[in-house]
Amino acid sequence: MARQDGGMKHLTRPALTLAAVLAAIPVALAGKADVIDAKASKAADGTYSISVTVASDDTGWDKYADRWEVLTPDGTVLATRILAHPHETEQPFTREQSGIKIPPGLSKVIIRAHDKLEGFGGKELTIDLGQP
Repeated sequence: MARQDGGMKHLTRPALTLAAVLAAIPVALAGKADVIDAKASKAADGTYSISVTVASDDTGWDKYADRWEVLTPDGTVLATRILAHPHETEQPFTREQSGIKIPPGLSKVIIRAHDKLEGFGGKELTIDLGQP
């Protein structure tokens, strides 16, 4: 893949392409954001506060866990917590959102996290709300 020209080593186009692909592998293999813990508590007004712990391979502004969502079992999004910056030095990290309205009779919700580069697809958690 390399050739010799007058004692100087030059990379050919295939070698440069391979080098670019290999350089991208650490980001591509870095992984999606995983929800590793979540807790819900019901407020006096009937809404919920949900605290979510996310583990992600944040590397900076181009790749970080940028939100988590609360969903019904059928996939309806009930709430979204925007994560406004990378947490590369704080892993895992926990954030809470309050005032979440849960439909009456719904006993479980799913929590999933989103990575700015990788999207959804990491570990999700289902939490029991303790209501019939």
